[in-house]
Amino acid sequence: MLIIGIAGGTGSGKTTVVNQILHELPADEVCVISQDSYYNKTVNLSYEERTKINFDHPKAIDFELLVSHLNQLREGKIIEQPVYSFITHNRTTDTLITNPRKVIIVEGILILNNKELRDIFDIKIFVHADTDERLIRRLRRDIEERGRDVNEVITRYKNTLKPMHQQFIEPTKNYADIIIPNDRYNTVAVDIVRTVINNKLK
Repeated sequence: MLIIGIAGGTGSGKTTVVNQILHELPADEVCVISQDSYYNKTVNLSYEERTKINFDHPKAIDFELLVSHLNQLREGKIIEQPVYSFITHNRTTDTLITNPRKVIIVEGILILNNKELRDIFDIKIFVHADTDERLIRRLRRDIEERGRDVNEVITRYKNTLKPMHQQFIEPTKNYADIIIPNDRYNTVAVDIVRTVINNKLK
């Protein structure tokens, strides 16, 4: 089994890179796990209290469960991934049954911040994008997909996202085996990763 970690700031284009890597790979031999599914349970908090959580801080993530799940997959066991709602800022009662695969891709902004996770990854990738470009993508996603308004997104970006990125995300670039610039020049890096995966699947 090959476990790949793909990190990068919010709106850096991690999902795009994941999709580029997955392109033409056998769907039944690869699965993707998102860090976003592993935000801590907040059933004890009101909705108002949940909206004030700093979701870009490592303490917001249940890394213990994520590490446990990856170890179980490596042992050939089936896991039940949590399902998280960005509308309610809480886990739902649903779970996602996930089978072991030859290649597991884990993506998320903070996954290289956790040493236990870094030790599990066979390949560590950091997706880099220009700050303005990341803000534009975050604005578009939060407004169109998560029902936020412009002022809420900009305020959160200035007060939380930007300082957290500088403190906890950008420095993890140093742990990456491969840094992918998320622009038209990223094809070579993506092709290298895809080649490594293909060799593993043979």
